[in-house]
Amino acid sequence: MARLVLGIETSCDETSASVVRWENGAPSLASLIILSQDVHRIFGGVVPELASRAHVQAIGSVVGQALREADCRFDDLDGVAVTAGPGLVGALLVGVMYGKTLAFSLDRPLIGVNHLEGHLFAPTLEDPEFEPPFVGLLVSGGHTMLLDVPQWGEYRLLGQTLDDAAGEAFDKVANLLGLGYPGGAAIERLAREGQPGRFRFPSPMLQELDRDGANRYAFSFSGLKTAVLRTVRGDSSGNGSTIDPADVARGFQDAAIHVLVAKTAHAVEASGYGRAMVGGGVACNRALVAHLRERLAGRAQVSVASPRLNTDNAAMIAAAGAWRLARGERSGLDLEPRDDLPLPGLTFHSPGLV
Repeated sequence: MARLVLGIETSCDETSASVVRWENGAPSLASLIILSQDVHRIFGGVVPELASRAHVQAIGSVVGQALREADCRFDDLDGVAVTAGPGLVGALLVGVMYGKTLAFSLDRPLIGVNHLEGHLFAPTLEDPEFEPPFVGLLVSGGHTMLLDVPQWGEYRLLGQTLDDAAGEAFDKVANLLGLGYPGGAAIERLAREGQPGRFRFPSPMLQELDRDGANRYAFSFSGLKTAVLRTVRGDSSGNGSTIDPADVARGFQDAAIHVLVAKTAHAVEASGYGRAMVGGGVACNRALVAHLRERLAGRAQVSVASPRLNTDNAAMIAAAGAWRLARGERSGLDLEPRDDLPLPGLTFHSPGLV
């Protein structure tokens, strides 16, 4: 018998609701509504207070539209899944309070979902054969981490960013080049016009792959951002010549992708797994996915959900929540959002033992 789970996502600047059917141990998408908050473009980044207010204004209508698209009513729901973190606390609070109130009024089970676990589950909504074991690369505006996933609910951290997330670096470089916010898609479009090799920026911490240390699979993007900044300001050219923004975008993107692909491929090859996945907003970057597939051709399959399911969305939250509800897990009405919510089942894994 199919179970209907409502997912709610308000971790940042997207108000999203989705209905997912859980049947025979797998999720299928019944509806997905994502309402993005354009107001943040004016400020070049997300303003937490404005994000929270926008969620309050939109969440009721977004949930209602998700139910209508799924052709179901509140009473048809079998559970409510809501993002409990990580994210902006004020934004998370809107979704959590709405989810708790709805679950209580309907007398339905509630489950708080980790946003990062949601990204790991995203490919299951389009590929019923997608399952562990795999190496997962999560790349977004807030996170960059490499995970060994031997089975659902068991996550081994191989490495993560020591400073800025990859998506944040894309946004900051886009701002330097006058491309606006958010900048990931704009950088990718501009980079297609750039000359390869015109600017050879460093791929940070790439040399750590040759060392059996704690930072083998760690990432860092602050130095790369600084190198781009100096180039844009003309500090590295010394001759005041005009710099083509497309060449800078291409050089930056190539450097960032190089280190992401190299470390992910190394982890996959060391693990012996036949699958890798990429999730999060930066997974929408076609060049990243293409390079990883080229690197792992003949060795491992690369699974990536469609762009709509890689941005912040409630479908992935519903999928992860449905899996946990099916295991009998429940959250109490004392569920509280956390901006630093740890990934459940996360352990730290020695890079030398991959």
